[in-house]
Amino acid sequence: MRDLILEVNGVQSHVGVSPEESLLSVLRNHLNLTGTKYGCGEGQCGACTVLLDGKATRSCLTPASSAESAKITTIEGLEHDGKLSPVQQAFLDEGAFQCGYCTSGMIVQATVLLHDLPHPTDSEIVERMDGNICRCGTYPRIVEAIRRASHSIGKGGSR
Repeated sequence: MRDLILEVNGVQSHVGVSPEESLLSVLRNHLNLTGTKYGCGEGQCGACTVLLDGKATRSCLTPASSAESAKITTIEGLEHDGKLSPVQQAFLDEGAFQCGYCTSGMIVQATVLLHDLPHPTDSEIVERMDGNICRCGTYPRIVEAIRRASHSIGKGGSR
């Protein structure tokens, strides 16, 4: 076991973990942040996507020990003062989910996309979201939600 200090969603937490434990496991099992999902366990589906220092990262492949000095943001950390982020709100408004399993990873990835490209084209959205899989096939609504969030952010909404 190793004691780690992780900054997750602006809060420092002390956790005792085994050296090989994934960040996903620590988030879900030690910190009770269950919005980040276990999908494939191979970093291919995107359900486990979190932000590490603002970069979209597959938490199932990331050793928790490597995240010790990073600022970690999960889906739970995107809302501020009880208000959903523009991306979260847009996904809700557009019904950009069916079973919802992929949604947290999609929202986190879309947040990075809109940070990098505030007004993406549909083809840029598709290209940048390519690594996130929705088994239900709600891709058209996901693209529309990202487009809606882009307009919201452009009107002064915050990320």
